[in-house]
Amino acid sequence: MTDLQKEIGSTSYPGRGIVIGTSEDGKYAVCAYFIMGRSENSRNRVFVEDGEGIRTQAFDPSKMEDPSLIIYAPVRVLGNSTIVTNGDQTDTVYDLMKEGKTFEESLRTREFEPDAPNYTPRISGLMNVENGKYDFAMSILKSNNGDPSQCLRFTYTYDNPKAGEGYFIHTYMQDGNPLPSFEGEPTRVNIAGDIDTFTNNVWNALNADNKVSLFTRYIEIATGKYETRIINKNA
Repeated sequence: MTDLQKEIGSTSYPGRGIVIGTSEDGKYAVCAYFIMGRSENSRNRVFVEDGEGIRTQAFDPSKMEDPSLIIYAPVRVLGNSTIVTNGDQTDTVYDLMKEGKTFEESLRTREFEPDAPNYTPRISGLMNVENGKYDFAMSILKSNNGDPSQCLRFTYTYDNPKAGEGYFIHTYMQDGNPLPSFEGEPTRVNIAGDIDTFTNNVWNALNADNKVSLFTRYIEIATGKYETRIINKNA
C-alpha cells in the first residue's frame, strides 16, 4: 500500500484528484477531491457548499476568463449515493442514475475534456452507503495516449472496502506540456486519522504553488450522517 501523502507529493501537478476509501476504525466512508491550477484562470476558484454537495465558483469574478471546464458541481448526493467528479459529468451521472441507469452506463455518454492538446481525463467516483453497508466505484475516461479519435473508458468497483485503505486517481501523471494523462489502475493508498487529520494530510501534501481547493467528507456507514471539510487557498 502506497503512502497517500507521498503519492500526492510525488509530482508538482497531479491536476485534479479523487481519493475514496474507509477510515482506520472502519466506521466511515471517506472521500477527498482536490483541484489544482497553473493558469490564473484555473487558480481563480473556490469550493462552496451547495445543498448536500459543493460547486466551484470564481474567487474574483472580474478575473474569470473562461468558465467552461472549471465551473461545475464536483459533488452531488442522490439518495444514498455520493457522486464526486472533476467536471460537469457529475450532473450527467446524477440525472441518468435518477432515470435508472448505472454509474458506468451514465459515463458511457461522456468522454475526456475537449481541451487539446491535453485532452484531460474525466475522473469520477461513486460512494454507496445504505443499511450499514458500503461500496464504491471509480472511473476514468481518457484519450488513447493523446489521440482524441478514441475514448478509453475504465470503471473500477470496490466491494466491502477494507478499513484504513483507499484508492487514489488523478488526471495527470506529472507536469508537462501537453500534460500526460493518468495511467493504470487507481493507486491503493492508506487512509489515516479522523477527518481533520486526513484533510490536513492531503492539503499539506499538495504542491504549495499549484493547489487551489480541497473537499473532504467522512460518512458514518452505520447511519449515513456525514461531516465535510473545505479548504480554499483563496480564502
